[in-house]
Amino acid sequence: MDRPPGLSVRLKLTLSYAGFLMLAGALLLVAVGVFLLRQGWLQTNEAGAVRVTPGTLFVRGFAPTAAAVMVFLLVFGLLGGWFLAGRMLAPLTQITHATRMATDGSLSHRIRLPGRADEFRELADAFDMMFARLEAHVAEQRRFATNASHELRTPLAISKALLDVARTDPDQDTGELVDRLRAVNARAIDLTEALLLLSRAEQRSFTRERVDLSLVAEEATETLLPLAEGQGITVETYGDIAPTSGSPALLLQLTTNLVQNAIVHNLPDHGNVWVHTGVRPRTVVLTVENTGELLTPQDVPTLAEPFRRGTERVHTDQAGVGLGLAIVDTIAQAHDGTLTLAPRSTGGLRVTVELPLAPPYTGR
Repeated sequence: MDRPPGLSVRLKLTLSYAGFLMLAGALLLVAVGVFLLRQGWLQTNEAGAVRVTPGTLFVRGFAPTAAAVMVFLLVFGLLGGWFLAGRMLAPLTQITHATRMATDGSLSHRIRLPGRADEFRELADAFDMMFARLEAHVAEQRRFATNASHELRTPLAISKALLDVARTDPDQDTGELVDRLRAVNARAIDLTEALLLLSRAEQRSFTRERVDLSLVAEEATETLLPLAEGQGITVETYGDIAPTSGSPALLLQLTTNLVQNAIVHNLPDHGNVWVHTGVRPRTVVLTVENTGELLTPQDVPTLAEPFRRGTERVHTDQAGVGLGLAIVDTIAQAHDGTLTLAPRSTGGLRVTVELPLAPPYTGR
């Protein structure tokens, strides 16, 4: 924002300190002068004591002294005010320097003002927290862009290779080539749609409606029931009515991703998935648990990172695009909720999504 040049804050404080000191000094001198004018002074000479008029004495004796005192107070106030203002504004200078560095792209710099808490140090700590979050967000976005580029490049490279083979080998089976190209193209479409969904959720560009998570869980389970039966997985849905506010489509996508992830990321046979909804004092909870291999507490938090896949499902037909839990996390945050991952002691994963409880329904 372009602004016309003006006085610095340090100069303004200096002038304020000096002006206040001058005003206090002037008031003091006026009080002394009034006192002298009322009392009068006796001036002694060789002939004895003679009374001098108060006005003459004030002009000849007190006025020059008062003027000298005022000049001294002015110089002292300016110098002292400049020094004190510099000391007081030194933290603000550090904050400004760090902000300019961040504007130039250096987000790793921190202010870290020493000393006891005050307004400037609280501001500096707030800036440090903001810089840390921005640095983490930028790093995450860069990793996401790199991974997305790699994931999108893979199906395109495969398609190019298949087309090159078909062009150099006229005897290549056309039907097989078309099937492989179709599968590669379908994967690219799925990835693109997942990226668009992720972007939509991050921008919160949706209309909020009243949504019952228990009904959403039932719909997602019914949709994925053929997949579960095909892999010998038993899915159980139960719980209470769980009203929240949000996008029905996005919350259905969130629940579908969780249930599909629980089915695919399960035991080879005779696995189980439990989908539960509940209500807490201020939130509603959707919990999806599944059997599976033992997971360590260190590995679980990384499962929600974009393009992170479990090793046991990379080579399956339901490998996905690696954005399932990342989309769940983004949708939960867009609805002012949280996503929590925890390993089950007997193997598998417990995923909990907590969303704000919708206010009581007041419709007719």
